[in-house]
Amino acid sequence: MSDTPRSIDLSIEVPGTPEEVWRAIATGPGISSWYVPHRVEERAGGAASASFGPGPEMEVPGRVAAWEPPHRVVFDDGEGAGGLAFEWLVEAKDGGSCVVRLVNTGFGDGGEWDDQYDDLQEGWKLFLLNLRLHLEHFRGREAASAQPVGMWQVDSQTAWDTAAGALGIPSTIAVGDRLDLDSGDGARLAGTVADVAERRIALLLDTPAAGTGFVVAEGHGPSCLSVWAYLYGDDRDTLAADLAAGWERWLTAHAPAPA
Repeated sequence: MSDTPRSIDLSIEVPGTPEEVWRAIATGPGISSWYVPHRVEERAGGAASASFGPGPEMEVPGRVAAWEPPHRVVFDDGEGAGGLAFEWLVEAKDGGSCVVRLVNTGFGDGGEWDDQYDDLQEGWKLFLLNLRLHLEHFRGREAASAQPVGMWQVDSQTAWDTAAGALGIPSTIAVGDRLDLDSGDGARLAGTVADVAERRIALLLDTPAAGTGFVVAEGHGPSCLSVWAYLYGDDRDTLAADLAAGWERWLTAHAPAPA
């Protein structure tokens, strides 16, 4: 076994000035517009928290361990707490773009850590894609998110095949195609396909509002089937709440029986 600690090290080029990109990766409203709801006290040593679902038990507290605008911010669990740390670096490029680099450290050893490492690496690729879409199409604006997740007692490929079949997502779907996903009780996600990967599709939405949307199957053992949306505009909070409720019902109704 290597003595070198494991880390996730990912980069993506995004449009915007360092100041615009900084707002997206280092402030509560910015991070909430492409990841999960965040609160950030904007200073070194300030409090930070991330909400991964309804209820206080799903809120994860943390700390702003470094604050160097507009080029470097680090979030961790607090001084001496150990655990995962997330360093974000912004480098300006010619032509009005920046490279955003994420270095995620603090992983332990063993099977459970192996699964978490793999899941986080794939998850960060999805969220970095959404960061790029946010900065390309909605820079400077704030989104409200709908993030329903179904914990399905099947492997992730079976979960994807089940969802794709029920929603009418063709296996030949490609970037630029039009896709309209309907929960059956009024919760729709419709727009243009922005990205396609294994067990994942991303949309640039126009229905129920301008925004981004994702259908993703991931995880080990029990899988997570996610139908997420980030909505912009004056009615974003109401629309996101209605969308979350509709897709939560869909996820419950369509969960496959365990193999």
